[in-house]
Amino acid sequence: MDNRYNHRNRRKYSLKVHIVLVTKYRKQILKGSIADDAKQQIYDICNSKGYGIIAIETNKDHIHFLISYDTTDRVCDIVKLIKQQTTHYLWQKYPNFLSKCYWKHKIFWSDGYFACSIGEVSSTTIQKYIENQG
Repeated sequence: MDNRYNHRNRRKYSLKVHIVLVTKYRKQILKGSIADDAKQQIYDICNSKGYGIIAIETNKDHIHFLISYDTTDRVCDIVKLIKQQTTHYLWQKYPNFLSKCYWKHKIFWSDGYFACSIGEVSSTTIQKYIENQG
């Protein structure tokens, strides 16, 4: 049996996407406990939704992560969920700090995102790239 592929309901697939989220205004606030909490929150979201986190790392004003996901999921929905839930969580935990960084409540991430399927590049190569951030 080939472990490189997922099997579910007559489907055989291997979907992996490299996602980068950038803080609003490129504020360099993904450090220390905020970075740790953002990563942990993304782990928790992914675990609850059945996405597999292969690698994750922050670099002051952005976060990279490589995840595997199901054929029934859309990347835009995954990103939306992660951005919404991490923003809500971080504002609950760090309201005083974030209100000094942002004049408007409930913003943390920039409007856009980067997403790239890994294609023929091995996930090991992408994983090493992400782990060398920061």
